[in-house]
Amino acid sequence: MDSSPNQDAEFFYPSQQIVDNAIIQDYEALYKQSVDDPQAFWAARANELEWAKKWDKVLDDSKAPFYKWFTGGVTNIITNAIDRHLKTAHKNKLALIWEGEPGDSRTFSYFALNREVSKFANVLKSLGVRKGDIVTIYMPRIPEMVFAMLACAKIGAGHSVVYGGFSVEALAARIEDAQSKVLITADGGWMRGKIVNLKEIADEAMSRQPTIESCIVVKRTGQSIYMEAGRDYWYHDLISLPIASPNCPTEPMDAEDMLFILYTSGTTGRPKGIIHTHGGYMVYTYTTFKYVFDIKEEDRYWCAADPGWITGHSYIVYAPLINGATSFMYEGAPNHPYPNRWWQMVEKYGISILYTSPTAIRGLMRFGNAWANRHDLSSLRLLGSVGEPINPEAWRWYYTVIGKERCPIMDTWWQTETGGFMISPLPVTPLKPGSATKPLFGIIADVVNEEGHPVAAGEEGYLVIKAPWPGMLRTIYKDPERYQTQYWGKYGNMYQAGDSARKDKDGYIWVIGRIDDVIKVSGYRLGTAEVESALVSHPSVAEAAAIGLPHELKGNAIYCYVILKAGVDKNDKLAEELRQHVGHEIGPIARPEHITFVDSLPKTRSGKIMRRVLKARAQGLPEGDLSTLEE
Repeated sequence: MDSSPNQDAEFFYPSQQIVDNAIIQDYEALYKQSVDDPQAFWAARANELEWAKKWDKVLDDSKAPFYKWFTGGVTNIITNAIDRHLKTAHKNKLALIWEGEPGDSRTFSYFALNREVSKFANVLKSLGVRKGDIVTIYMPRIPEMVFAMLACAKIGAGHSVVYGGFSVEALAARIEDAQSKVLITADGGWMRGKIVNLKEIADEAMSRQPTIESCIVVKRTGQSIYMEAGRDYWYHDLISLPIASPNCPTEPMDAEDMLFILYTSGTTGRPKGIIHTHGGYMVYTYTTFKYVFDIKEEDRYWCAADPGWITGHSYIVYAPLINGATSFMYEGAPNHPYPNRWWQMVEKYGISILYTSPTAIRGLMRFGNAWANRHDLSSLRLLGSVGEPINPEAWRWYYTVIGKERCPIMDTWWQTETGGFMISPLPVTPLKPGSATKPLFGIIADVVNEEGHPVAAGEEGYLVIKAPWPGMLRTIYKDPERYQTQYWGKYGNMYQAGDSARKDKDGYIWVIGRIDDVIKVSGYRLGTAEVESALVSHPSVAEAAAIGLPHELKGNAIYCYVILKAGVDKNDKLAEELRQHVGHEIGPIARPEHITFVDSLPKTRSGKIMRRVLKARAQGLPEGDLSTLEE
């Protein structure tokens, strides 16, 4: 078979060369084995990694849905992400290649990575960080962000990374929930040629949250910042002290000990702290990365997400390192200073796997093909997509213009809660543009109706997972009841993903989008309640409703309806002020596209805002059944 795909009706087939070289060549046989005996399957994967003590039991489901994996096992994700590579030739292999937006670059071998992580781990210990503490990290995409996460894991502290695009309210709320005593940040970061003043935002968040005792600041941009004596320390000062020894033992952890919490938007205003653990998460991310990206010794892999999201945790930081891969990381915007920035770096560093979001693809597609065509992209072997369903048009552009019809696209569906890929093709899977294809090994996914019965092929329903998996969230931090009702409340024994989907006649799954009050903007989840709370915190606003409407570039954009307090004038200046206010409170990503002033909002008799009606109104569509609307 030649290297170009045969397009048989709707399938795109991989080349024979890709099939011949793939780690997994027979998906169906291994999938059957994995669901027939999941415990044997996961035990075999876990046995590929190092454990200080082997587990007594692969899966403990005695207190379902509070599942436990590899119970009695002792390890630390750092044992497998760093320590074991120091005993092999991987020691001198590049672990991380980094480029800053201004063009500066740094590289770290596994040996050098270990030195940086160990030094920082000793600094954290000297500041009183102990096993079980939670450290908050609020940083730009720089190597120190990765060191900080790994240093926490090494000494048994949990990390809570807050995306550097989030603003004061989001950071303060997450510090408060985690009760962090230590915050790690930077003076600023570069984005589109401008400095993002992270320390300034961190100062305001710390003034709202008195739990922080020490703040470690990395010097990245060099602008002058406020440093509070006795609280704020420069990173470069601390790691040059004798306390920062390059030798630090890795703390043995129970498989079920917390590795990190990551906050995600929910249907209520308060963010949910999703808990992941050392054992199951390690085995799951290791396996999914290895099989989906068919990882080879010589690969140079680039996940263009931010480490502040689950994509970055699992597939920039942990899984590539556990697999001994070389990762590339870039600080800034895809189109700065020109729309060829990404393609220039693919060519310069010989990137073989590129994993990014449909939003980024649509954004670059807007500039046409010429920018990409100026560069030699022949090093690319696989492409990946994450964050939201990819529309077929963007899929085809990515496949044709970037992958030159040689590179299969791994369109991955998964969530913060799942820890790793759940539905995704392998390089050998025949592809359909826009479909995440089939469930991965050990994952039983289905599309069901309100009663929990599977729907017919082609029919829309709720996406559910019918059996536990090692990478799953263990609970919501300090809120086990919410975990139980939100994820298991509807069907009891099936995990409800909160997404609608359909399954076609070939068993391929097509994810449609969120069904709850969560808006996906550029692949990031924002709760309508968070946006509404930010609006209502403005002195002119009495009430607000936020909805997501389709947007050509972002996938969805936020539209808001606002009721003003009595006596406040409706005008464009105020609308703009409210947009900026939301951006300040939550972060630029949450800034509404449009604000409409109204005198009332459609509500049910129990007082719930009917966002469905607002969506229909905004798009000029029929408003449907209004019988539950209050008069």
